[in-house]
Amino acid sequence: MMNGNIIRGALFDAVGTLIYADPPVANVYAEAAEQHGVQVSLTEIEQRIASAIEQHFAERTQSSEVIERDRWRAIVAEVFHDAPKAVDAIFSDLWTHFASPSAWRLFDDVEACFAALRELGVRVGIASNFDARLKQVCAGHDVLSDVDVFCSSELGFAKPHVEFFRAIEQRLQLPPSSLTMVGDDLVLDHQAAVAAGWRSIPLVRDG
Repeated sequence: MMNGNIIRGALFDAVGTLIYADPPVANVYAEAAEQHGVQVSLTEIEQRIASAIEQHFAERTQSSEVIERDRWRAIVAEVFHDAPKAVDAIFSDLWTHFASPSAWRLFDDVEACFAALRELGVRVGIASNFDARLKQVCAGHDVLSDVDVFCSSELGFAKPHVEFFRAIEQRLQLPPSSLTMVGDDLVLDHQAAVAAGWRSIPLVRDG
């Protein structure tokens, strides 16, 4: 219960909230590039990824499997812009890699958190700006294998668009006042959820 309203559903962001890439994303990009004869320093890859993600995810609203795959292909092309002939092969390897449960680790507190919520009778789910690969990733981790997984690519809209939250409400058959969003992004998770009439618990992973 929060502020007098019973919370019946707790939706969690995925990447940075429940799971993280291991090895780190930049290291995986560097290894994939090296497999195809492309040499770019790890520092340069880190900088290029940050820049490309900021550019291609700005003002993101609509989502679909095609949109998300094209978006990530464009990011990879930008990161390895000096090796255009290798981009498709590198992208294919990366897309497959990040679809594997073994590419992701759970944060240590996830299992205990989910268990405590379930004991309180709260329905637990995942609400993420991700494509359908997330369901495969979750299925490979026992703690996440039986939760509701809502991907932007299947909902048609991405956070922070209000329709992302409305679609989840409709599928859960729960009103916004009974739902809370937990995530590490102040804009996409916290502010967007509050604007949609949900409760929200901002998560700070870096201290």
